[in-house]
Order: sequence, then C-alpha cells, then structure tokens
Amino acid sequence: MQELPKKIAAIDIGSNAVRLLIYHIYPNMQGELVFKKFALTRVPLRLGEDVFAEGRISKTKAHLLGKTMLAFKNLLEVHGIADWRACATSAMREAENREEVRAEVWKTSGVDINIIEGEEEADLIFETHIADKLDPSAAYLYMDVGGGSTELTLFSKGNKQFSDSFKVGTVRLLHGKVGEAEWQSMKECLKGLQRSFGAIEGIGSGGNIIKIKKMTAIPESKPMSQSRLQSMYKRLSAMSFDERIRSLNLNPDRADVILPAAEIFLFMCKHAQIRQIWVPKTGLSDGIIRSIYAQSLQKER
Repeated sequence: MQELPKKIAAIDIGSNAVRLLIYHIYPNMQGELVFKKFALTRVPLRLGEDVFAEGRISKTKAHLLGKTMLAFKNLLEVHGIADWRACATSAMREAENREEVRAEVWKTSGVDINIIEGEEEADLIFETHIADKLDPSAAYLYMDVGGGSTELTLFSKGNKQFSDSFKVGTVRLLHGKVGEAEWQSMKECLKGLQRSFGAIEGIGSGGNIIKIKKMTAIPESKPMSQSRLQSMYKRLSAMSFDERIRSLNLNPDRADVILPAAEIFLFMCKHAQIRQIWVPKTGLSDGIIRSIYAQSLQKER
C-alpha cells in the first residue's frame, strides 16, 4: 500500500524568478482528492534581463541557474520526491544559447530542463481547472502574466476553446522590449474573443496580480473589479520604486515589475471588456503538478 501523502514537485524557470513548488496529494475523509501546497522556494534570478536585452543568458546567470537547480535537487531528495518536472518558459525558449545552458545545468545539478512552448504552457495552466469551480455557463479568460510572456486561455461551458501566447511580459515591458506589433496582435485577439463569446470574466494568474488583489483587501472568494485594479495601478504609479518597498513592504524584485503587470492586466480588461477578475493562488507550477499526477495515474492502471 502506498504511503500517504503522495509527494509531487514542479520547478518553474521563468523570466523573473525560478520556483520550486511541492505538493502533498491525498484523499480526505470523504474520499475527495486534496491537492495541498506544502512548500515553495523562490529565487529571483531574472533570466529575462539577459535574454530580452542581449538574446542570450550570460555565463554568470547560467552558473547561478545551475547552482539553484542543484539546491532544488537536494531539496527534492531531502523531501523524498521522485515525481517532479522542471519547465522553462519565455526567457529560456528565446535564448540563443539555451541548449548550452541546459547542458551546463545538467552537468552541475543533474536536472534536465524541459523548455516548453507557449501553447504547452497554456495547456499546463488549463490543468488547474480553476474554471470548474465557477459558473459553468459563463466564459472565462485565463490570463497568466509572466516576466517574458502572457498566456491566454479561453474557457466556455467548462471546456478550453482557445489558447495563445504573446511576447508581452513584465520584465520585457520594464526594459522596453515589447513592440507595438505585439500589443496590436494581443489587442486584436482580445477583441475577437469578446466578439465571439460576448461577456467574459477574467481569471488572473501570477505573483503580481495575487499581490495586487491582496493589497485591495478583497476577500479571496470574491473577484476584483476592473475599476479596483485601475485604482491600484494609479496608487502604484504615484509611488517611487523605494516607496513601494518601504510603504507596501514589497520585495525589490516585485516592486518594479508589479506596475507593468497591472498595466498588462488593464490592457486585457479594456480590449476584452472584462469587468472583474478572479484571482486564484494557482499558476503554471500548479498545472505541472496536476499534469504529473494525471500521468502517474495512467501508469498505475
């Protein structure tokens, strides 16, 4: 008989930070499956600074990534976790030296990095099934804003109807690396979704929107209105970088990217005519966990 709980982990190598998320999975007394977050370790490497400016990951950051993966690998062994996966998104997939970096990380840590495309990233986000807990008759646009890209996934009647990825992200925007053509492409996409599906509600994903929602003091079970997001954007815009750290108690690697994140979400709300955003505390890492668990069930059958 398998020892409970089942332990699964995900490593998310993003453009702003690298995260190790560990879940415990077990049935409760009613026989319902519980996915419980057990531990989260976050390192703000900000690989996107290199890639979006120079097109490649520097030797320094490649070395630090290898050291980070070695530390994560040790944590996985300490926790006794055999089922895990390491996924890299926008910064790694755009780096011209990505294969060199992968090889160095493998040599340093024994961690094999899976560089995933935007479509797979959106599909992994779909694995969280957040829309299942909301009104099944409504249309929801899942908006995952990362450091290098934004993944959009449209749910309608409980099914995924559309997904796409755009090179619009917080680190990229912070360094002036989002071109007008990419904004226009996203705008046309959002308007097209609104025409096709009518009234759309938003589901926001990412550390920045979670932090913004928390600062509004809106209960976790309630959505955040577009007007409330606009108010928070104005408040953040009126503060300097130092003031966001001192007054709002934000970490430095959050204090700069939170403003472009709010800008991106407001852009999407405007063009898809989204009036409110649900903000669950889930994202790509959670989707990776559920994907691994689903695969493990198939192997056991």
